[in-house]
Amino acid sequence: MKVSVRFFALYRERAGVSQTEVDLPEGTTPKELLTRLRSSYSSLPLSDSVLIAVNSEYVNPEAPLHEGDEVAFIPPVSGGET
Repeated sequence: MKVSVRFFALYRERAGVSQTEVDLPEGTTPKELLTRLRSSYSSLPLSDSVLIAVNSEYVNPEAPLHEGDEVAFIPPVSGGET
């Protein structure tokens, strides 16, 4: 199956692209996809504290993906003044 991947903020900077398409076995989870992407984009952060959205809805990292899904990886926001 083919899914679209969008990278945001630090993930976009580290991957060097804002989006890509990936061929995956049916039923792959977002967590497994992220592991695979870290093989292709070795500078992606290793932390698991990333928000994952599929088709604009936040999901459990263990939820199965489906053909044509759009997966977004959004690192946690930090910083600001106190």
